[in-house]
Amino acid sequence: MTRYLLAILCLGLFFCTSCVPQRNTIYLQDKGNSNDTIPNLVEQQKPYRVQINDILNIRIKVLNQEDATIFNPTGEGSLEASPQERAYFDGFTVDLRGNIKIPQLEEFQVLNLTATEIEDLIKKRLLETEFNEFSQIFVTVKLAGLRYTTLGEINSTGSQVLFQERATILEAIANAGDIPVVGNKKAVRILRQYPHGQEIHRLDLTDINVMKSPYYYIQPNDIIIVDPLVQKSLGTGTDGIQTFTTILSIVTVVTSTILLIDRL
Repeated sequence: MTRYLLAILCLGLFFCTSCVPQRNTIYLQDKGNSNDTIPNLVEQQKPYRVQINDILNIRIKVLNQEDATIFNPTGEGSLEASPQERAYFDGFTVDLRGNIKIPQLEEFQVLNLTATEIEDLIKKRLLETEFNEFSQIFVTVKLAGLRYTTLGEINSTGSQVLFQERATILEAIANAGDIPVVGNKKAVRILRQYPHGQEIHRLDLTDINVMKSPYYYIQPNDIIIVDPLVQKSLGTGTDGIQTFTTILSIVTVVTSTILLIDRL
């Protein structure tokens, strides 16, 4: 009888710890505020500075647009190419030295510059070499989509692209199909590229204060890594029904084994 009670007790403790708690699955919980209203959160977003391997979409317009044709890619690739492929072939990739090459204007050092600073740089070079102040030069520089990578416990892993100026970590994860129940939302890692190298930052997506983090907005070339919860390794199920089914199977096997041993 003691063996039965011990087995039941162990299985009961196993049952209590094997389910995924609801608090581990809900985004942006108000964990530290006792009031009914959620405090206003100040956005922590700074102008993005270009890094190596970024792809820039550059468009140059002048009063006589035919004079600017050579500066603007015409998209000679296949009409069936995806937006990502067109952005790659028509854009200007920042090389390992931090430069881009524009026809007639040679190389530009753009590493760690903002889009506005690059626009001013190109406009200045155009005025020095190609046009005069009466040409009414208009230059726009944008990132050719926010490119990032997702790895680990997320529904769609691999390279992802968002065609917008900026995006939060939640938008990036939603674009990749969301994090399943067995993914660890409390310690999502972001591997980010800087001029001095790479750094890893951790975010707790279950805490509303994550919106105050300087890493809440993703940057191009970010790698988002989601680790699995221990419940996935145990294989016990993500909710009470799945766990109960697993434990019932275990109890059946254990009981059958004990009865068989008693008969011997």
